[in-house]
Amino acid sequence: MVKAGGRQWAALAVLVLPVLLISVDMTVLGFALPYLSEDLAPTGTEQLWIVDIYSFMLAGLLVLMGTLGDRIGRRKLLLAGAVAFGVASVLAAFATTPWLLIAARALLGIGGATLMPSTLSLIRGIFTDPAQRRTAIAVWGAGFSGGMALGPVLGGWLLEHFWWGSVFLINVPVMLVLLVAGPLLLPEARDPKPGRFDPLSAVLSLATMLPIVYGIKLFAEHGFGVKAVVSVLAGAGIGVVFVRRQQVLADPMLDLALFRNRSFSTSVVTNLLGVFSLTGLLFLVPQYLQLVLGLRPMVAALWLLPTTVAGVAGALLAARLARRIPVATLIGVGLLIAAGGFAFLLGLGADSGLAALVAGFVLVSLGIALSETLTNDLIITAAPPERAGAASAISETGFELGGALGTAVIGSVATAVYRAGVPESAGEAARETLGGAAATVSGDLLHTAREAFVNGLHVTAVLGTVLLAYTGVQAMLLLRRRREPAEVAG
Repeated sequence: MVKAGGRQWAALAVLVLPVLLISVDMTVLGFALPYLSEDLAPTGTEQLWIVDIYSFMLAGLLVLMGTLGDRIGRRKLLLAGAVAFGVASVLAAFATTPWLLIAARALLGIGGATLMPSTLSLIRGIFTDPAQRRTAIAVWGAGFSGGMALGPVLGGWLLEHFWWGSVFLINVPVMLVLLVAGPLLLPEARDPKPGRFDPLSAVLSLATMLPIVYGIKLFAEHGFGVKAVVSVLAGAGIGVVFVRRQQVLADPMLDLALFRNRSFSTSVVTNLLGVFSLTGLLFLVPQYLQLVLGLRPMVAALWLLPTTVAGVAGALLAARLARRIPVATLIGVGLLIAAGGFAFLLGLGADSGLAALVAGFVLVSLGIALSETLTNDLIITAAPPERAGAASAISETGFELGGALGTAVIGSVATAVYRAGVPESAGEAARETLGGAAATVSGDLLHTAREAFVNGLHVTAVLGTVLLAYTGVQAMLLLRRRREPAEVAG
């Protein structure tokens, strides 16, 4: 075990760059969408593909890319992904038709799938001291949290001064820095005995993830329907075939033995449920700020900045506290803090509630960042060093699934409560979304619609409180007897 020096910490700064950029990309598109829609005039279906294709490709390819990095080298895969991400960013910025933009966003998803697992698995190899590794993962997580909140602010500023393509071009200089500094600072790491590559497993993994994510998004947009159910069931069926194939292969693409490690499996589930709760809230909060309280988009984005500070603080605090407090206790306490944040949201109203929202969201962000910093550490240390890429990819896949499920399930519950509270006399557009109500009705009907939206937020607050409290207690019980990373590594 060797203490990291200046070169290793400089390498961490390089690894945070793509994470920061990917998280910015997740939130900046929402601000650019009205502008690019006016310019490119996509159909409703094309607009959905512009938004969704990135996450489809990212979720579908994470496991494959994580395993590929273990085989060919994680630094090599990271740099190849940087090239793809940079090229795709230029193509997206100068797209002249909706389908060119969709193709560019698909390439961005492929590049993103190579970047995320590569960064986390390289951290495992660079930082061998458990305390320093936790700090490094905390910085990595803080970069992700910071990028999520920086996206709306940066996007708002760029769109006020430049055309919509500028939100994609900001990726290019960052990727150039990565391509120059990466070979100088990042060590290469791979599985020394990777075994044979199985192309059929690669096809099956993609064929599993894409229909499941597509079905979840259909459920989020249109509710419970035949297409959504068939899509999820088809993906799950192919997933069964994929798992059985991994069980009989001498060199499986996905090492299922990782899930027999309680620290690994519990941490993956904990991450998924934490992200599930957080993304469901992220889906509703901007609407509350803009459509209920009437704040301008830029002002609404600025009111969310305290949550970013809380997320960064929670990630960095986790590494420091873990030196003195058992990891299982910290993870559980973090999730219980987040559950308390959801309970604060019961104080929201149709005419007031900004203070309660900011306070609650700060607690949610602080608690989830604290817990996920530690669960990510458990995930990559539970796996053998040569399988770090595959383990990181499983963690990121759980993150993507949790995000898709959170938007779909929590968004659908809130929508159902909203529709039940808006009278039929308001019209179908007003009953469909609060945005539709703001555009078509006024006076008492609009106030009723806002109250119905707040009621939906209250229901999701109760769901988030219960779910995170359960997840926190479960984590404390299932992780409390695990060995510390130093013992595992030693």
